[in-house]
Amino acid sequence: MLTAGEWAIVGLSLKVSLVAMALTLPLAYALAWVLARRRFPGMLLLDAAVHLPLVLPPVVTGWVLLILFGRNGPVGGWLESWFGVSLVFRWTGAALAAGVMALPLMVRAMRLSIETVDRRLVEAARTLGAGRFHAFRTITLPLSMPGILAGAVLGFARSIGEFGATITFASNIPGETRTLPLAIYTGLQVPGSEGAVARLAAISVVLSLGALIASEALARRSGTRHGHVL
Repeated sequence: MLTAGEWAIVGLSLKVSLVAMALTLPLAYALAWVLARRRFPGMLLLDAAVHLPLVLPPVVTGWVLLILFGRNGPVGGWLESWFGVSLVFRWTGAALAAGVMALPLMVRAMRLSIETVDRRLVEAARTLGAGRFHAFRTITLPLSMPGILAGAVLGFARSIGEFGATITFASNIPGETRTLPLAIYTGLQVPGSEGAVARLAAISVVLSLGALIASEALARRSGTRHGHVL
């Protein structure tokens, strides 16, 4: 059984991961669509920038976020002076760090799904009088739904396991930014905390495994449904 403090850590982790996934989802799909459907100068640079968090040390990503979104940073200073919003050392900052780290995986899954949508279907709809947005809403978006679902759940799972960027940007504050990975790390530094570490690690495995299974099941169900429609 988890203690009250451990349940609080699990709840905070779920909140951070869900917010990170929800806020990143529209941006991830937009980037995936652009990379899948458009050809323009600088496309390779955009593609590399989107996937950069996959190859950068997470601590470096957290440091860049600290420079940009810190209270004296160009974005963070503007948010605080105009809206009174501060992300550093807040759970919202942990969600931002998790979302940035999850973005490449989400874009990758969605891009692959968009690329499988036959462009001839969109062109046929356009010749029949459908507008660009209507064709996108009725053809591209539904048929790419498996990638959206897979990307969303993968983003959630990645956010659950985020550590390096979070501890660098949002720190390790109990009750505010101490998510499951940070709590496990903290427990490993304290003698006699093996039981708590094992329970939190087990919860992490269950959540991540459940997210992966749900992603596969939803993708298959959606793919089967659209296959019947076609």
